[in-house]
Amino acid sequence: MNLRSIKKLALMPVIAVCSLAVMTSAAFAQWEPKKPVEFIIMAGTGGGADQMARLMQSIIQKNNFSSQPFIPINKPGGSGAEALRYLQDKSGDDHVVMITLNSFYTTPLQNPDLGVDISTFTPIGRMALDTFLLWVNSDSDINTLDDYVMQVKSKGKDWKMGGTGQGQEDSLLTGMLQNKFGFEVTYVPFPGGGTVAKNLIGKHIDSTVNNPSEQLGFYEAGQSRPLVAFTPDRLEQFPDVPTSAEVGHPDLVYFMQRSINGPPEMSAEAQAYYIDVFSKVFNSEDWQGFCASDGIFCNEWLAGDDLATYHQAEKAKHEELLKGMGLIN
Repeated sequence: MNLRSIKKLALMPVIAVCSLAVMTSAAFAQWEPKKPVEFIIMAGTGGGADQMARLMQSIIQKNNFSSQPFIPINKPGGSGAEALRYLQDKSGDDHVVMITLNSFYTTPLQNPDLGVDISTFTPIGRMALDTFLLWVNSDSDINTLDDYVMQVKSKGKDWKMGGTGQGQEDSLLTGMLQNKFGFEVTYVPFPGGGTVAKNLIGKHIDSTVNNPSEQLGFYEAGQSRPLVAFTPDRLEQFPDVPTSAEVGHPDLVYFMQRSINGPPEMSAEAQAYYIDVFSKVFNSEDWQGFCASDGIFCNEWLAGDDLATYHQAEKAKHEELLKGMGLIN
């Protein structure tokens, strides 16, 4: 055997490995959904998550970011328990994704019998950090946080605070307010943030801590009044609304993550496909414009393992919050 033949034989395994890598990479890049994608919303219609999911759907369709349509499906039952269990049961399915709220952390913590382990879900991308403001009806004579605290203390349990369920984001903020100012309210749950907003305008409740997107239409119509933003900096959309820090309570800051996650054991190829799709949505003018107009922070994209690390940290924070409120042991 001559030297050229020996060299040729020696290179064969390398060539084979390289060829396999190229083939694998090509297959990885070519994966696409073979049917419409279920886009699960773990909240009711009209709320922030619902609005965002339907906007994302329209951006995907408008820009042909996906070869298959995304079909929004609301599963609000049990403060998101219905949606979480559904996603858990879809293990290995490459044709379902879900938009989450902070109940992604709190609902499994409060319901261990649900059998949901969010660490097994497939992290795709964090789309936004949503914000909260304290709202009253514009007919109210309450104009400041101090006014609010005084009136709530005077009415006690007769004061109705609307929200989306115990352990949900607004109930955590309500608990933070009660602990901070030493008052008690009657917490009235509704199936979604949009319904909460309507009930404030209808005067069936006295206050809410809605997201901006849920109250924006009523605010622009002069029907609701924001008293304080639970953010470190003022929101551009509400330049006259002070932050909690500005009124002497810098610890009253709270954000709600809006992220996209897949079921357990989603294939790596599908995960990569959805990361690509939603990163394009995140960077689109339509999405960034929506964030800017609705007081939502969309300035940091987290995907894959980075999002998984973020989820772990947020779950730990919410576990401490729930323990402090006596909602879990």
